[in-house]
Amino acid sequence: MIPFANFNPPNPSIMSTATASPSRARIGDLHHDQREWLNALRFYKEDITILEHRLEDIVRRNTKQDVLAGVEHFQNQFIREREVIDELRHDIKQEENLLEKEMKDHPVAIEHRYFTDHTGLRDRFQTFEKLYRELKQEFQLWLVQWM
Repeated sequence: MIPFANFNPPNPSIMSTATASPSRARIGDLHHDQREWLNALRFYKEDITILEHRLEDIVRRNTKQDVLAGVEHFQNQFIREREVIDELRHDIKQEENLLEKEMKDHPVAIEHRYFTDHTGLRDRFQTFEKLYRELKQEFQLWLVQWM
């Protein structure tokens, strides 16, 4: 038998996700998140277009090899960011479709029921935003060199 003094209850914040119960949320909150994320993704995609125009300006003004290497780097980064945006948008839309089906199939008291929170999508979106801000900051620092 383990003496009581040596007993350490498990820390719920470090429990594995297999044993922890998933977060729950109301459908209205989930839908609000989805709308907010889709609007933000649309903004980021438009912002990338603006950044690409800045790249074009730099290319017109400079033909040095150092500049062209930076241009290629940022072009590739912007292409990848667009791909990530498209992937996130697709996954958000898929979840939105599942919620719409649930609303159609079980409309009674849908606003009072709880659903599994989309923590995975939230984490992915927040990671995207963090990385995008870092890329944009790196780009702006690079622009200062060549403007």
